[in-house]
Amino acid sequence: FLRATGIDELPQLINVLKGEMAIVGPRPLPVAEDEKCATWQQRRLDTKPGITCLWQISKSRKMTFDEWMRLDLHYLRKRSLRYDLSLVLRTVKAVFLGRVGH
Repeated sequence: FLRATGIDELPQLINVLKGEMAIVGPRPLPVAEDEKCATWQQRRLDTKPGITCLWQISKSRKMTFDEWMRLDLHYLRKRSLRYDLSLVLRTVKAVFLGRVGH
């Protein structure tokens, strides 16, 4: 239930309050995966990791790792307060439609 509704993400708000994460930004990777990132993929680390991102709310999270990294880099190019707010709203919609946590 927690995973299916995305409620398991709520403890990460503590990391946001501590300044270690953002609400919107590239999802953090496990260290082992992060170390395997190609140079072009490591640019995603130029910003704080986030609770939600384009990958998190995509209609089909069945994508390759490279596609996921390209979404993160797309976010970095477009990021703004307006864009972040739209991603937060899309995240809320995805939670209610049951498209997160799978």
